[in-house]
Amino acid sequence: MKYVLCSIEGETAYIRLNRTAAMNALSTDMMKELCCCLKEVSRNDDVDIVVLSGEGAVFSAGGDIKEMLSAMDEEQFPSVMDTIADIALCFYSMPKLTIAAIHGAAAGLGLSIALGADFVLCETDSKLAMNFIGIGLIPDGGGHFMLERRLGAVKAKKVIWDGKIMSGAEAAEMGLVDRSVASGTVQQEVAYLMKELHQKPIQAMIKTKKIMADMNRPQLLKTLELEKQGQLKMRETKDHQEGIRAFLEKRKPVFNQ
Repeated sequence: MKYVLCSIEGETAYIRLNRTAAMNALSTDMMKELCCCLKEVSRNDDVDIVVLSGEGAVFSAGGDIKEMLSAMDEEQFPSVMDTIADIALCFYSMPKLTIAAIHGAAAGLGLSIALGADFVLCETDSKLAMNFIGIGLIPDGGGHFMLERRLGAVKAKKVIWDGKIMSGAEAAEMGLVDRSVASGTVQQEVAYLMKELHQKPIQAMIKTKKIMADMNRPQLLKTLELEKQGQLKMRETKDHQEGIRAFLEKRKPVFNQ
């Protein structure tokens, strides 16, 4: 694989987003690779823990907006949304303990995916944003589901509607992530957490996760379908077109409808 690196050490799989020149923005090819990688790891009975992180300066800047503008037509978009849904469903429900290790930025789709982990760690100066609103879109990748289960519906709506950048410390304080640690130490915190986990009956923990994931699966599937239909609608709006123009022109958008 080119854009997703995977290594297995003992009972742990390390998956790393690897499109550093584009701040690990999730292109179509990268999403396909990530989906395949997650499914392969999910089927590996020798793996108990999965760590998802980003190479380079950031975790992920989100979906690759420029690629979607230049290379994607409306017929392709539903297929891309299906791949995004597969990633979210697989990562959230895989029968492993999952850790997302965030450094630098985690925005948009990148943040949605990270929030599907059982343990979300970040650094205090990380920049987290559910910033779809800035281009007139709604969260995808199960973002609505992930935010609601961590924050509750009222706070989740405000995070989505504000679309503001939060520091890792702010995200931990509101309960969006599980732990925030000093800059440059998130991988050390991953190692510490894994040491904690290995002192517990991991298979019992995985069984509890599987039960809860099976209970929540219908809601996640419904959310992913609603996000797909909603995103298709939002792409047709003048606000989305203005948001994209503003993004490309590096200015503040002026939304009207």
